[in-house]
Amino acid sequence: MKKMDARGVFRFVVVVAVLMVFPLIVSAAELPVVKLIATGGTIAMKIDPVKKAPVPAISGEDLIATVPELTKVARMEVLNISNVPSGYMNPERWVALQKEVVKELARPDVAGVIVSHGTDTLEETAYFLDLTVKSDKPIVLIGAQRNASDSDFDGPRNLLNAARICVSPQAKGMGAMIELNNQINAAREVTKTHTSDVETFKSGDYGFLGNADNDRIIFYRAPLRRQYVPLVQDKLPYIEIITSYGGADGTLIYAAVKAGAKGLVIQALGWGNVPVPMYEAIKDVASKGIPVVISTRVPNGRVLPHYGYIGGGKTLKDAGAIFADNLQPQKARLLLMLGLQTTSKAEELQKLFDK
Repeated sequence: MKKMDARGVFRFVVVVAVLMVFPLIVSAAELPVVKLIATGGTIAMKIDPVKKAPVPAISGEDLIATVPELTKVARMEVLNISNVPSGYMNPERWVALQKEVVKELARPDVAGVIVSHGTDTLEETAYFLDLTVKSDKPIVLIGAQRNASDSDFDGPRNLLNAARICVSPQAKGMGAMIELNNQINAAREVTKTHTSDVETFKSGDYGFLGNADNDRIIFYRAPLRRQYVPLVQDKLPYIEIITSYGGADGTLIYAAVKAGAKGLVIQALGWGNVPVPMYEAIKDVASKGIPVVISTRVPNGRVLPHYGYIGGGKTLKDAGAIFADNLQPQKARLLLMLGLQTTSKAEELQKLFDK
C-alpha cells in the first residue's frame, strides 16, 4: 500500500472532519428559529459593585450564552429593544414591542417569540400582546426573580423552557403565556402573587395551562377566553385606576378626570361595590360620557351588579358603569385602552369585557 505524504494525510484529516461535522451542521440548520426580544428586568440585571444592588447589565445575547442546551432546541435570534426595569414599561413601549412581535411571527421560519421582561408588570405586557397579536404561534414571556449575579439565577431555566414551549406543536393557538419555574400560565388569568419567590405567577381558581417538565412540554387545558382587539393607533388613551377602601370618596376620581383621563377603572370592593361618596362621583362622571369600569381588589371571582344599596354593584350598573368580569384592574385598564380606540359607548365596551 502506497504511503501518503504529508499533504495527503492533511487532506484525509480534513475530509474526515468534514464528514463528522457536516451532519451536525445540517441538523442545526433544520431546527426552527425562535426569536428572543429582550426588554430588561431582573433577568437582565447584575449586582453593581458600587451601588451594591441589582442594575441592568446583560443583553439578550449574554442571557443566551448561559444556556448552551438551547443549541439542541432552536436556532436563537436576539433583538434587544430596551434594558429597563418592568416598572418603566408603559403604553408607548407596549406598542413598540407589539410591532416587533407581529413582524417576527409573520416570518415563516420563526416558530415563536420569547420576550424577556421584568416580573413586576409582566402580566400586563403578556395580556396586551395576547389581545393585540393575531397569530397562532406562541408568545412566551419570561422573567427572573433572582438576578444574574445570584448563584441560583433562575433566568437560564426559564429561557430554556420558553424555547421548548415555542417549538412545541401543542403551544399553537395558546396565545401569550408566562413561563417561570416550569409553570405555564395564560396571559388573561395570570398574576404575580409573591414579591420574591420563584413560584410567583399563578392563575387563581383556573390553574396553570401546563408544565415544562424535564422530558416534555405538557398542556392540560387551553385558554378559552381569548379575544383579538386590533391596535389601530400608536397613542393609546390615558386611563387611570382608582382604588376603593373604607372611607374612600370621589376626590381621586375627579382629579383623574381633571388630569385628562379618558376612562377610569375602579378597584372596587367584593363583587363590585364602593362607598356612597365614591358612587356619587362615578355616577356623575359616567353621566358625562366618561367610561367607568368596575373591577375588584379581591384576587378571584367576577364582579357582578348584585347589591341594590347605594354604592352596590346594581346601582353602579344603573348609573352606567361597565363591569370587568374577572379581569384585575391592571388588565381591565389595558382592555379599556384598546376598546376606546374605536368607541366610548358603555354598552359596546361592556361586550368586550363579557367575551
